[in-house]
Amino acid sequence: MVLAADHIDRLGAILGPQGLLTLPADMVPYESAARYEGGRAAFVARPASTEAVSQLVAYCVRNAIALVPQSGNTGLVGGSTPDDSGTQGVVSLDRLRSTFTFDTYNRSLRVDAGFRLSEINARLEPHGLFFPIDLGADPMAGGMAAANTGGARFLRFGDVRRNTLGLKLVLADENGTVIDCGKELRKDNTGPDWKQLFIGTGGVFGVVTECVFNLERLPRQAATAYLVPRSGEAALCLLNELEERAGTYLSAFEGMSGLAIRHALTHVPSLRNPFPAGEIPGYVILVELSRSWARRGNEQALDAVLEEMLAEIWDLPDAPLLDALIGAPAEMWALRHALSEGAKSAGYVVGLDLSFRRGEVMRFRERASGWLKAAFPQVGICDFGHLGDGGVHFNLVVPHNPDGSVDAKLVARLRSLLTEIAVEEHGGSFSAEHGLGRRNQHFYDRYTPEKLKQMATQLKQATSPGPIGGVRF
Repeated sequence: MVLAADHIDRLGAILGPQGLLTLPADMVPYESAARYEGGRAAFVARPASTEAVSQLVAYCVRNAIALVPQSGNTGLVGGSTPDDSGTQGVVSLDRLRSTFTFDTYNRSLRVDAGFRLSEINARLEPHGLFFPIDLGADPMAGGMAAANTGGARFLRFGDVRRNTLGLKLVLADENGTVIDCGKELRKDNTGPDWKQLFIGTGGVFGVVTECVFNLERLPRQAATAYLVPRSGEAALCLLNELEERAGTYLSAFEGMSGLAIRHALTHVPSLRNPFPAGEIPGYVILVELSRSWARRGNEQALDAVLEEMLAEIWDLPDAPLLDALIGAPAEMWALRHALSEGAKSAGYVVGLDLSFRRGEVMRFRERASGWLKAAFPQVGICDFGHLGDGGVHFNLVVPHNPDGSVDAKLVARLRSLLTEIAVEEHGGSFSAEHGLGRRNQHFYDRYTPEKLKQMATQLKQATSPGPIGGVRF
């Protein structure tokens, strides 16, 4: 849709000379998603303050112009890019970068929505602090809150919801109402915890412009190992045994399929194959222990602590552990973080972001793997994920056709049938940490109870009745 000239002029006046993009070439980075999804924008708005967001949203609501909030645009479910209609404007938060104030005593950070995770932690590192969300991507603060991202160290530190103390938001109403739920308090029982209404809802209830995050002490010691479990059930046994022995030292317990590892090693030649004779096991677990203080004089090194624990587990009667390799944390995590791009390099990735009760993760994996090998032997299984919190990125690699295309009907069937298995047979969730977005709209419509959908509709009407967001509640 080409907006009328008076709309463009008015939006330009609100946003300033750097704040509005209308040329197709300038809008391309904001229209293209991190993985496949994308569309056409009517315009891209880049406000530089909460006040500008408020004025922009108010104008668009009054004139029935649909908006899609976009933060770092690292999402994988089509929640931050416009659809193909050309009727939606993108509201990018990349210029919201004025506020960055941390309180070392309170261990909190007040930060504008446009700061990326890498920059946040680079600024905090000299002070011995960090925002404890560990992701392969590099999202912005506002998007992390809107999507409620988790990450590889959820087991120790929790998700963004757990680490958010406050938010400032702009509602999609005719006034562009600004809501400040931004107290830097960990305890405030004076009424509903309003910030939680907006976390994880993808901007549909309001645009996040500022966050107050909880900070943690930066780990000063770490030890990592690759574990090869005897079976799927043994993987869960290893988790329980390590939790019993390591307690709060245990900061990550990540599962990785052998095929995902193989593709990562092929895609990133600088990675070293750590396995004996280069033989990659069918399934590997990356385990990490960490401490937030420097090693004291007579304190046992964390590598030695981990080795001692694994020796005890090795001697258990049911022998859950086939092999263990202790190695440098940076190298081991480099392989883990290369898995997603490795899979993408091998074909078209059908990504499912699932979660289960911890005891169901490996049962689902075995059930789904058996079905896929029988029905679709050409499809590779490159799953990996957060066994410690019940999450799994069950990624499938579908070979491209000779002309570079992919069978869209096959992709849709795989996604639908595997989601059915996860939700209906194993009591799982079809969205563990990626949020909803257009990709998950069908599953939201299908699996969400009618009463909850009605309540969500009422909340949408009460907070942001205007057309905003990439998903329909």
